[in-house]
Amino acid sequence: KRHIRQIKLLLAASITLTIPIMILMWFPPLPMEQNNFVMFLLATPVQFIVGWTFYVGAYRGLKNKTANMDTLIVMGTSAAWIYSTAVTFMPSVFMNAMVFFDTSAMIMTFILTGKLLDAIAKGRTSEAIRKIMGLRAKVARVIRNNEEMEIPVEDVRVGDIVIVRPAEKIPVDGVVIDGYSAVDEKVITGESIPVEKQKGDQVVGATINKTGMLKFEATKVGKDTFLAQITKMVEDATSSKAPIQRLADIAAGYFVPTIILIATVSTLLWYFILNADLIFSLKVFIAVLVVACPCALGLATPTAIMVGVGKGAENGILIKSGEALETINKLKTVVFDKTGTLTKGEPEVTDILTTQKSKPVSAEQLLKFAAVAEKNSEHPLGEAIVRKALEKGIKIVDDPEFFNAIPGQGVEVKNEENTILLGNRRLMENSHIDISEFEEKMTKFEEEGKTAILIAVNGKIAGLIAVADTLKEHSKKAVASLKQMGLEVIMLSGDNEKTAKAIANQAGIDQVLAEVLPSEKAKQIKLLQTQGKVVAMVGDGINDAPALAQADVGIAVGSGTDVAVETGDIVLIRNDLRDVAIAFQLGNATMRKVKQNLFWAFFYNVALVPLAAGAFYPILGVLFDPVYAAIAMATSSVTVVTNASLLKRFRPKI
Repeated sequence: KRHIRQIKLLLAASITLTIPIMILMWFPPLPMEQNNFVMFLLATPVQFIVGWTFYVGAYRGLKNKTANMDTLIVMGTSAAWIYSTAVTFMPSVFMNAMVFFDTSAMIMTFILTGKLLDAIAKGRTSEAIRKIMGLRAKVARVIRNNEEMEIPVEDVRVGDIVIVRPAEKIPVDGVVIDGYSAVDEKVITGESIPVEKQKGDQVVGATINKTGMLKFEATKVGKDTFLAQITKMVEDATSSKAPIQRLADIAAGYFVPTIILIATVSTLLWYFILNADLIFSLKVFIAVLVVACPCALGLATPTAIMVGVGKGAENGILIKSGEALETINKLKTVVFDKTGTLTKGEPEVTDILTTQKSKPVSAEQLLKFAAVAEKNSEHPLGEAIVRKALEKGIKIVDDPEFFNAIPGQGVEVKNEENTILLGNRRLMENSHIDISEFEEKMTKFEEEGKTAILIAVNGKIAGLIAVADTLKEHSKKAVASLKQMGLEVIMLSGDNEKTAKAIANQAGIDQVLAEVLPSEKAKQIKLLQTQGKVVAMVGDGINDAPALAQADVGIAVGSGTDVAVETGDIVLIRNDLRDVAIAFQLGNATMRKVKQNLFWAFFYNVALVPLAAGAFYPILGVLFDPVYAAIAMATSSVTVVTNASLLKRFRPKI
């Protein structure tokens, strides 16, 4: 806003001084010498006060031994001003010669107008950052010295006890120590359904407490909060340079000296060879320098990246750099981690089968026997059985009277005069229990990637419970979308090949890298890269960190705040794999805009240089006036920024 205000003030001054110059130029009320002197007084502040920023830019370029857009503007307008000043103060040398004060002043005015339009458009492209910052709570209610007080959110300290009432914003990140409520986390995750929070759950600043009162301990404040980290990531990404932009910068470095050479040669050619007068030749020099000014070239990439990154943030996709956006466009292969990425990472009971032979038990009774056996288990499969029993409303009140864990086989417990065995084939075989009834089903479950757990009661087989790490809701759809985009999809897993292939088949993935240890995941990514593949790795961001770092694009999935900030080039805040496809679509759309912008930037520059150099004057008898050159140059910048802004209309196709 400060920058826009500054440009507006300069532009207002420039217009105020340029209008009388134009009147004096076209309707001179005074004799020529006095008229020129008044124009000199009006044009000089425009040239050196309004245009000071261009002189500073040109000086910095010269200091770094490079030429930039400011170099061309300064050379063009200074040539017009110096020549006009010489005519004004040495009228006897330049008899009845025209002055170009109107040209230099109008060029400055039009360029500033273009800069203002650029700045306004850039301001709109960074709306995402403003929106994110606007989400912050302004005050927090804390307990200090056993007293409840309201303080600015900036004054909250780590360890403070914060109270949030219904319909209030949660001010900072923390852990609930008392209370129960549903919290609307849409601003962070994009999910519309409120999330239930109770003692021990994490809360994130800027989310909205909906129903009950929550008391939580502040764990992250100020710049450490998740919202602040998101803002920082978006800001860093919008200011980072993509490789294509660095190429454009290099091209501009060669382009500017070439233009200066063309302007100089054209001027000398017209004056010395084609016998044009000094005014005509000078107009050629100024027009070539101004029309070729590569402002649009400098804006082509950053404006598109700024909009792309902002659009991603709106959709819960945090893109950490322009380079990541560009690399997406080159991807050929996407590798998914299995556990916690494609799957929920939390085993669930999928099937309950009971014996059809002597003394059959109900599915509910079988689940109760299994839950009693696993009541105190910390094994994920045991926890899944207990969780399922509780979901079904089965009460597991008493601890088993006897409990014996048999390593590598299962458990043996006694409860209410029942001896329960729960485990694998080996346990049943060693206990001489016939399991032939379930052999076929066990094989089928194993082929489907499920773990079959056998239950025997009082020396007889009672049934079988199948447990599996199930696919996330949208995994299959996400994989299908990526394949539709022509990408090769691979699954990476530490599971045995049979289990891994079963999960991969469910997700629609044909290629599987199984039995890969966490420490070897990065090696597998490197191996794919040595085959000439540009690889994206999608993981949950903790044990996958080395592989995410090795990949050309690392994508961290999940709403864990620390994970989201620390790992991956791209972070998907929602635990929804469809966002992987959306991130790729956004990357491709952004790079299309970058390429379109670069085309328009070069098109304006290259197409109009011959016209400005007077190449068509012998045929058409028309010379491209320097003022029109300034308008064309400003138009090219506005075209590029407007084209980038169209990316705001991006809608995911999934």
